[in-house]
Amino acid sequence: MNKVILNTEVQEFITKNINSDLTKLVLKGSPFEGVSIQEIASQIEAKKRCQKKIPNWFSTSNIYYPNKLNIEQTSSEVTANYKSNLVEGDSLIDITGGFGIDCYYFSRNINTITHCELNAKLSAITAHNYTQLNVKNIRTHIGDGIAFLENTTNKFGWIYADPSRRNEAKGKVFLLNDCLPNIPENLDLLFKKTSNILLKISPILDITSAINELKFVKEIHIIAVENEVKELLFILKKNYTKAVFIKTINFNKNKEQLFNFNLDEDFFATYSKPKKYIFEPNAAILKSGAFNQVSAQLKIDKLHQHSHLYTSDKLIDFPGRSFEIMHCISYDKKQLKKLIPSKKANITIRNFPESVAQIRKKTGLKDGGNQYLFFTTDLNNNKIILICRKV
Repeated sequence: MNKVILNTEVQEFITKNINSDLTKLVLKGSPFEGVSIQEIASQIEAKKRCQKKIPNWFSTSNIYYPNKLNIEQTSSEVTANYKSNLVEGDSLIDITGGFGIDCYYFSRNINTITHCELNAKLSAITAHNYTQLNVKNIRTHIGDGIAFLENTTNKFGWIYADPSRRNEAKGKVFLLNDCLPNIPENLDLLFKKTSNILLKISPILDITSAINELKFVKEIHIIAVENEVKELLFILKKNYTKAVFIKTINFNKNKEQLFNFNLDEDFFATYSKPKKYIFEPNAAILKSGAFNQVSAQLKIDKLHQHSHLYTSDKLIDFPGRSFEIMHCISYDKKQLKKLIPSKKANITIRNFPESVAQIRKKTGLKDGGNQYLFFTTDLNNNKIILICRKV
């Protein structure tokens, strides 16, 4: 951590050049002694990444930024704030501390926080930033979080962990056993030190596999932001044996789309041909696999077992996108061209044998416009196109 970066003139330079071309800036060299232009460029790049992701950090003076990889891996303020409302009490330990966004929000609901981070430089940066943010109830510790738990006699109200994938697991379907720290392997230790565990897990992890690897899963929260799944949160409660509760949430501009269900409860979908409206679930629901639950809870029909599109004669408040069907046709290129004279449309495929790129190539349709096309399969296994407008 180069403290020269925190000098007033250097900080002013970083702010002034937040939108500058970094390639050109680096070629000019550093205008300051004791700090390289590469260090300054790294600060500019990392700070700019925080402008939307972590606006509170961005707007606070003298925040020191780690490398861009740490920024990419950290929680956003939206997701960190959501997590903070899942915990409460006297104490929490974060055994995979990182840049410390989650601990900052946890500190609003927990009296004392312990932040463990293996990387000494990152730990120092985090401690400095907590001072700048006027946070006084977080203690930073340099070292392995699992080792800290093994060597302490303290118990905690909560243990939080954000395990990272081992390098050799990249590009593969992975399990929690492929992550560091290995949570399933250390569960007995964790439950000796707490009765409550909160895990942040990569959204590409298979939920069923994670449940099978863990013990005492009480809740799973699937968080999406602007229809992109960002985090899977698993809450583990010592000796919990009842049903797993799944909560999905999509933060969509100023609106929160919610859909919840119990995992072990049986739900049965109903099916029909397309009616007046079509509904597409948001990404969090699709990740949850709650396909029958959506039909049963909201009393709307599915088009097909594997299409994951829903239909109704009534417009409902749906946790996803809603459309009015203008035309329902078979997959016929000539008829489609007549109904789309602008040759522009937004295309979605659901349970359809061709990709969007293949469809565009065959039909000549360009992306854009106000019409939305769903290429899908109906309950009679017919390939159909729904020509819609968004509502």
